[in-house]
This record gives sequence, structure tokens and C-alpha cells, in this order.
Amino acid sequence: MSERVPLCKPGFGKEELKRIGEVLESGWLAHGPRVKEFEEKFAGYIGAKYAVSLNSCASALQAAIMAKSLKGEIILPSFTFPASANAIVNAGCVPVFADIEKDTMNISPEDIMKKINHNTVGIMPVHFAGLSCKMDKIMEIATNHDLTVIEDSAEAIGSTYQSKKTGSFDIGCFSFYPTKNITTGEGGMITTNDEKIAENARTIRGHGVKKGAFEREKLDKPWIRVSVMPGYNFRMNEISAVLGLTQLKKLDRFNEKRRENAKYLSKGLSRYKQITVPSEPEDAYHVYQMYVIQVSESVDRDNFVIFLRNNNVEASVHFEPPVHLHPYYMNEYKCREGDLPITENVAKRVVTLPMFPSMTKKQMDKIIVTICKALEKCKQ
Repeated sequence: MSERVPLCKPGFGKEELKRIGEVLESGWLAHGPRVKEFEEKFAGYIGAKYAVSLNSCASALQAAIMAKSLKGEIILPSFTFPASANAIVNAGCVPVFADIEKDTMNISPEDIMKKINHNTVGIMPVHFAGLSCKMDKIMEIATNHDLTVIEDSAEAIGSTYQSKKTGSFDIGCFSFYPTKNITTGEGGMITTNDEKIAENARTIRGHGVKKGAFEREKLDKPWIRVSVMPGYNFRMNEISAVLGLTQLKKLDRFNEKRRENAKYLSKGLSRYKQITVPSEPEDAYHVYQMYVIQVSESVDRDNFVIFLRNNNVEASVHFEPPVHLHPYYMNEYKCREGDLPITENVAKRVVTLPMFPSMTKKQMDKIIVTICKALEKCKQ
């Protein structure tokens, strides 16, 4: 049996193991100095004044909405993981789903405009698979209608639009899940230039207490903990933070390798008329957190994915069904099939192929050859 090509693979080395050992030896495992250092360095990388670490991007999205005290409707794509919409609901707002563009698979600025009304308070663009949304148009819409933009940058760490990093346009939210461009195991981050939002987010993540244990150590009475609101335990731990610090130094190199791998796959797959490879507009820098193709209607997409998986290529689908067709959102918000025609069509045609920095030419050739066989076997 040939080697299985995994869907993704974190890029860990000896340095991560060494730094984790240092944390364990220090005895300070939660909300300590390494968390603060990771926040400062991540903010610098993104180009934001402040960064607030959390235990996940889902927590970051919810905390960002709450930190801005938003109440009303927030427009987002349905072509995303449920966490995006769940965060809106959990923060006490109403999700309003907009359609996407077929080529970029990102939210359509034109459809955003159609969904705005007097109840709209925000827009949550989700940068799909490592490609930035059209942030110039989205920010223009937000400015003209006095809306907050919360970028779901879970899949786009290091991606840029018109040379500006995603997560730096208004409020950014990031994920460090194992499938992402860098990982802390589990983890998230908020980036912002607004000191008040950063302060509120820190309070929300730590049970409503404004100062964490590391900061309180400098006070005369460090044991005093006063809650100013009913917050959550959304905090990042020191082990995750030190992983993030180590991974952050590798991020640009990882992203360049992803881009090289994507170029190789696209060159090999472009010969097949049944396949549309990912696009990269001139003003964007794609970091390929996922490598997502679209297959034509002449291909049985589900059997295509199953064939790849049965032949040692770990393919998957992101995302089907789209969120507006999940039972909760259909029942609670009266969403129906046909509401978002482009989203629904793309969801039936997408295939996520393996993508990670250490992928070898042999593995990529296997993917291309197996896809050739799959196209022959999975006609409809």
C-alpha cells in the first residue's frame, strides 16, 4: 500500500519541544509572561496596536462583538464553519447570511449591500482558505453605513489585501487550530487599534476581571480579584503561547512553501477541464490554509472525494452544508434552500485537497495522478 497523503500536517520541530519544556520547568502555566510576549509579537506582525490572546477563534469572534457592545444584525457568509455564525448568536446578535463570489469563494460585497438595513451593526467577512476578501469595498461599505467590521481571519494568517494584512482593517480574529498556518494546539487572537476594545476583550476572556494573575503580581495586594462583568474563561495558556511564539517565527517561510505547493498543484491540475483551481487576484496574497478546487457538474463530487480517500489521498469538503442550511439556522432564522444560490452551488462542487508546508513533490504527484483516475471513475 502506498503512503497516505494527509490533509494537513503541523510544522513542529525540536525548538517547540524545547520551549514547552522551559514552560513546564518554570511552573507558570497559565496567563503569564509568554502570553503577553506572544500578544505583542503577533500585534507587530499583523500591524495592529493591540492583540488579545484567547483559547480559540470562536471565543475571539464572540469577545470581539461583545467588546464593541454590538446589538443588532451582523452580515456574514454562509460558506464558513458554524463557529462564525455561532459567535454572533452567542454574543446576542443576529446573523444575516450573504452570498459569495464563485471564483474567490469569499463574501460578495454586492450582496452585503443588499442585506443592509436599519438593524445592521456589523459585517463579518470570512477570508476563505487563505485568500482575503475584497476589503477595500467592504471597508467602504462599512464606513458609509457606520458599521463595525470583524474579520474572521481564522484561515488567513499572513494573507494580505493591497499589501495590508488581514486582521488589520478593523477588528481581526485568528485561529491557531492544528489545521491552520501556524498552531498552538488550540488558540485564538483578537487584533485591534482600539485600546478600549482590547481592554474590554481582556476583561471578557478572564471572568470579568480586568487584570490577570501576571499583572496582579505587581500590585500591593495581588490576591484581590474584582469582577466588573460576567465574563468567560477564554484565556490562552503559557504552553500554547510559547508554541505560538515559536511558530510565528516560521510563519512567512511556511506560507511561502504553501504558495509553492499550490503553484505546483495548480500547474498539474489545470490541464483537466473538469477542475477549477484556486484563484489569486492581483491585489491579494493567498496563503493557502486550504487548497480548494471546484469540480464541474459532470463529476460526481461525493464519489470523487471518496475515491481519493480510498486511494490514500485525504480529501475533504469545506463547507457543506453551508451554515444557513444547518438545522438550527433553518429553524431559528427561517433560512431556506435557494436563499443563497452561488453558495449552495459552490458547496456541492468544492473539494479540499491536502496542503501543508512539508508536502513533498512525490506526494503532490500522487495527488495529481489519483485525481486523474478519480475523474475517469466519477463521471455522471
